[in-house]
Amino acid sequence: MMQNNQLIAAEITALEAEAIRSMQAGREQEALGFWGRIFAIDPNHGRTLATIGQHAFRKGDLQSARAAFQRAVDTDGKNPQQWISLALVCQKLNDEESEAYAIKRALTVDPSDLLALILRANLLERQGKTHKAANAYGAVAAVSPSLDRLTPDLRPAVEHAISYRDNYDKEFGAFMDQYLEAHYRAFVGEKLDRFSDSVDIMVGRKRRYESQSMMYHYPRLTPIEFFDRSEFPWLDPIEAATEEIREEFLQILNVEEGFTPYITYAADVPLNQWAELNNSPNWSAFHLYKMGEIVPANAVMCPKTMALIDGAPKPDQPGRTPAAMFSLLKPKTRIPPHTGVSNVRLVTHVPLIIPERCGFRVGNETRQWQPGKAWVFDDTIEHEAWNDSDKLRVVLIFDIWHPHLTQAERAMITAMTVGMNAFSNDVSGFDL
Repeated sequence: MMQNNQLIAAEITALEAEAIRSMQAGREQEALGFWGRIFAIDPNHGRTLATIGQHAFRKGDLQSARAAFQRAVDTDGKNPQQWISLALVCQKLNDEESEAYAIKRALTVDPSDLLALILRANLLERQGKTHKAANAYGAVAAVSPSLDRLTPDLRPAVEHAISYRDNYDKEFGAFMDQYLEAHYRAFVGEKLDRFSDSVDIMVGRKRRYESQSMMYHYPRLTPIEFFDRSEFPWLDPIEAATEEIREEFLQILNVEEGFTPYITYAADVPLNQWAELNNSPNWSAFHLYKMGEIVPANAVMCPKTMALIDGAPKPDQPGRTPAAMFSLLKPKTRIPPHTGVSNVRLVTHVPLIIPERCGFRVGNETRQWQPGKAWVFDDTIEHEAWNDSDKLRVVLIFDIWHPHLTQAERAMITAMTVGMNAFSNDVSGFDL
């Protein structure tokens, strides 16, 4: 018996090889003859059933195609493509109940199968189930690779999925805006920014951004893109002295010493998004505090600026913070999206020289710098900057303790940093 089974298996293998060769040579009828001989030997042979079903489908013999695909899933059913083939022929036969069942079984085998997800969304759209179709098309968009990586036969379906979901979100957003309008009027004067953001995220107008600390993350600190200016009364004298700070900087700029590229990775370090700016003067810094230490040769050149910075709640992480600098962004230069190292400190910007066509984005919020108006933001939320003008952009940047940390927490973070340095026998810092 075993020897007989082996002979049968060998014969099927040989016939299958002949069938494939015939198909590759364009001799379809000859190939079908070989597949037919295999079917006569083993009517449950998976590849034969798939080939016979596909041939019948192309010829418009839907009942024969359905019979072949049904036999394949009844015999095996472990490959989502088997169920997808059955779903497609059921679609052509207008048998929505069987089509839905086959799609469900395909996704049970592989919940992330892109074609099965497309078929499910398409069925729901044809059935007029708008809300369920939008969710299903959203799943397609979430699972799909980028459009440029898709095969030409799948790209139009994914483009439709994205378009359908986008249109649905726009309709949903417009409906909610109108529905909530009267409720907003009932709370005129109340701070409802967070609620408005929540609605925008829900309807797809904004993304959800979280703190992504690259090195040290402190839990339960709420990620806030730009903090309310009223939390930082110590900024008043700094803003008021903007002209004096700018004058000190301009004197430094005339000397043309002490400026270094902001990004300075070694040649053997992966650069990722920093390749263009690494060791480039297009984004440079004049450091006042660096890696937790004052830079004496630079600090002595701007005493007024240093005195003002010293009035801020500087973080104390030996070898790491405080940090402060004049940041220079040359014309036609963009700083790519990135995140900072730790959410225990925030970053302050004091705009000094701001041409037109400059901007700064943190999470969902984009702002333009205005001289004399400082802001504080959480740099562990994705952010980017650009200078599309033909002139130099200059901002004074320095870090501060996160205001929601208690004095005890700050002291423990300082102690922890000292302990990290002792353990590693190294003061390996991080910059802004």
